[in-house]
Amino acid sequence: MDLDIRPVRPGEYAALGELTVAAYLGLGDLELGGYADELRNVADRATRAHVLVAVSGDRLLGGVTYVAGPDLPYAEELRPGEVGIRMLAVDPAAQGLGVGRALVEAVLARARRDGARAVALHSTPVMRAAHRLYENLGFRRSPSRDLDLPDVVLLSFELDLEPGRDARGGRT
Repeated sequence: MDLDIRPVRPGEYAALGELTVAAYLGLGDLELGGYADELRNVADRATRAHVLVAVSGDRLLGGVTYVAGPDLPYAEELRPGEVGIRMLAVDPAAQGLGVGRALVEAVLARARRDGARAVALHSTPVMRAAHRLYENLGFRRSPSRDLDLPDVVLLSFELDLEPGRDARGGRT
């Protein structure tokens, strides 16, 4: 499949929002509640973070939000030197075709260009396919950073971008 990864365009905000909600609901055991409105609000995300999309021809296949640092909206407890991944979603009809991998690899490339020390993210327990993708790309579970929110538990994953350093920045 020929994929192009690029910034989202304003005319794609609504479609990416609906695609994101559909991808999350496709997980089955995930109750979105009011979070669905946040997932749909791509226009807000695009003004506060970097939203990338995967397209093939004129077909929108997925998106991801890149958070460039801990002091920005959507940071979800990032530490200094870290960037974050939020709201990774792939059209249910395109899952398993490498779209999610291409989006995460684009984020990792940007993180390296930005000089980030590490990449961090949170994921729900039902997102098992995403967990396999993250682990295949070198992310490690970081249980000490898990979040136990009122409606959901979020599992933490980290990728150290500096060889010879541990996830907290110390020498190994």
